[in-house]
Amino acid sequence: MSNPRVRKIADRIQVVVAEMLERRIKDPRLGFVTVTDVRVTGDSQQASIFYTVLGSEDDLASTAAALESAKGVIRSEVAKQLGMRIVPTLTFIPDALPESARALDEVLARARQQDEEVAARRVEAYAGEADPYKKPREVVDEDDLDDDEDLDD
Repeated sequence: MSNPRVRKIADRIQVVVAEMLERRIKDPRLGFVTVTDVRVTGDSQQASIFYTVLGSEDDLASTAAALESAKGVIRSEVAKQLGMRIVPTLTFIPDALPESARALDEVLARARQQDEEVAARRVEAYAGEADPYKKPREVVDEDDLDDDEDLDD
């Protein structure tokens, strides 16, 4: 949506629908609904309203039925609030964002677990000597040596 007018309409529809669901729609099938996004076509003829529902699949299905039955009341309130000549038709779409986020969290947790397993199997011994840096040789006096020891230098 590059058109600022269309973005304003979408934002206003989101606010109006959220207020309607919170205050005016008293359907017992309606669960804990959050309106996550609204997308309006460029000609302002159609509005897709994305929502999430807290709960199980049964709650999602009953909320979808409640939203579908309240669509006319919500659209008339949107028309009154927007004051437009042509009011967009409303389509309620369950948002797939929570499932995608849950799947990403599971993948990240699995990757974290595998990283911890690899770190636990890691060998902390390095190849070569423990101290790989060169140090100056210690000078040994011949007088300090015993008769049995020879100088290799």
